[in-house]
Amino acid sequence: MPERLDAFMARANAAYYAGRDPLGAAGDFTTAPEITQAFGECLGLWAAVTWTLMGRPDPVILAEAGPGRGTLMADALRAITQMMPDFARAARLHLVETSPLLREAQRARLPDAIWHEDVAALPAGPAILLANEFLDALPIRQFIRRGGAWMERFVADGAFAERPAPDAPLPDAGEEGEIREVNEPARTIAAALGARLAAQGGAALFIDYGPAESGPGDSLQAIRNREAADPLGDPGAADLTAHVDFAALARAARAAGAAAHGPIPQGVFLARLGLHSRAAALAASDPGRGARHVEAAARLTAPEAMGRLFKALVLCHPGLSTPPGFEAA
Repeated sequence: MPERLDAFMARANAAYYAGRDPLGAAGDFTTAPEITQAFGECLGLWAAVTWTLMGRPDPVILAEAGPGRGTLMADALRAITQMMPDFARAARLHLVETSPLLREAQRARLPDAIWHEDVAALPAGPAILLANEFLDALPIRQFIRRGGAWMERFVADGAFAERPAPDAPLPDAGEEGEIREVNEPARTIAAALGARLAAQGGAALFIDYGPAESGPGDSLQAIRNREAADPLGDPGAADLTAHVDFAALARAARAAGAAAHGPIPQGVFLARLGLHSRAAALAASDPGRGARHVEAAARLTAPEAMGRLFKALVLCHPGLSTPPGFEAA
């Protein structure tokens, strides 16, 4: 029986993350927090400055969606505790994670956290949410233009099958063969966060990969053993992701009453937060690994590496001043 692509992707990723730790040298991929501690430290201080812009609410929810091994938040909290102890005391740590295996890794680093299955379960109140490479793993729908109408992609026996989609959430027009992706869970999260932030205050920072503007194209991909794999084969054996439609998320949040800043390239954002200065300081204090710290910062910011493809988007209360890093150039 053909399975709609988003259902297939949700099932495959649930199985994938339930049974393994995909991060690090022995895993399938490496994310920014695992590349350098400076990444999490900069994001922690970003959260601290944003908290100050919010009027220093006490208590305040400090949350992360998709926290991996807990590396980003552990690095963030270390920097916060050293540089902004008032924020550290006010913060109540909440993590959004569905994988039991990853929760155990997070608990070892962040024993004071409270865990939730989804973003909607976070408690009420002013909040700062961090989410690095969280949205890309949410399931997408794909539509393809055939004969002047949209067809939706299903998966059957390891290949795509197409079915008519008269109610496709897309414009009526499109070029023959054009592919469009819709991430309904991501849009739902953006809309719910937009309403929450507008009513209760705070900000949500998303860092992920994808274009700045919505556009056509098939971005579904699979990674296994650090190499590209067949996204439709052997569900649960590879990490399935797709590019994030940042413009659609910003529209959803604004429609719900929030402000949205960005997206801007990750390299620009991190440079504005002082990532290179922090990497230089780490190199000076650890000369034996100094080159690694500098090279890690370059990997995150260089346009030809992660600096351009990855973007940063922040959703926030409409009365909040422009958060750090998003000031107009």
